[in-house]
Amino acid sequence: MTTHAEFRAYPETYYAGAYWGPRRESPEECAQRAADFLTRLAACDPLLANWNKIPKPRGKGRKTPLMPPDLPLLTEAFRRGVNREPGGPPIEHLGLTVSAYNDGSRQDYVSVRMHCGSYEQNKSANVCVLSLPSEGEGAERILTASVLTEVTRSMALAWEPDWAVAMSHAHRDMDDGGDKADIWPGWVTYLSHHRGTVPPLPAPVRIELVEDKGTLIILTPERFTVANPDHVALARRVRELLVRAGFMPLISS
Repeated sequence: MTTHAEFRAYPETYYAGAYWGPRRESPEECAQRAADFLTRLAACDPLLANWNKIPKPRGKGRKTPLMPPDLPLLTEAFRRGVNREPGGPPIEHLGLTVSAYNDGSRQDYVSVRMHCGSYEQNKSANVCVLSLPSEGEGAERILTASVLTEVTRSMALAWEPDWAVAMSHAHRDMDDGGDKADIWPGWVTYLSHHRGTVPPLPAPVRIELVEDKGTLIILTPERFTVANPDHVALARRVRELLVRAGFMPLISS
């Protein structure tokens, strides 16, 4: 198991991700969700307001701006983002992928990968993952409970996932040495109502509803870090309560 002292030796990096099971959707439907998501992100912070499509293969082709959202362009991008073997037919059940990056500097670089429309029988058949800056003015603005709550809320409303999270990679990678669950609760976690009812949680945890879709759980008002043993203990306690409430079914390792 990695120790708290070892985590202090490296800058903690963060991401936000949304995950949902099989849901067959057309390029047009994926484009509509992506447009909604990018529009909501733009209201969260200036670094999340300008997006360019990452070309396939990477590094080739001209920059393609995606903002303001252009539905025909996004639809074609998802149509071209179908999985296929080289030279082979589309593998439609594996879904459609579009990746994009912002116009920030190297320090402020942010990317997003949107994979939807998959009806592969997998609990996380579809995902949307947003990288986040780890240092500098952009990181100071974005890596706050208030902004990440809105980022996670944006994911919940646009993609209607089973669950979503904003957390650090170090927290995700911590090995508690116990049973594993099918989700990783983090600094900010969204859980769809169909998973169950969130039980009462200890202070300073805050709970917010996301319309009629689900619940947000915000662990701490200050930046969550694995270098703080109180934060890690709180996260473990919340995880235990969610497992005990049947909200997070354990999976065999």
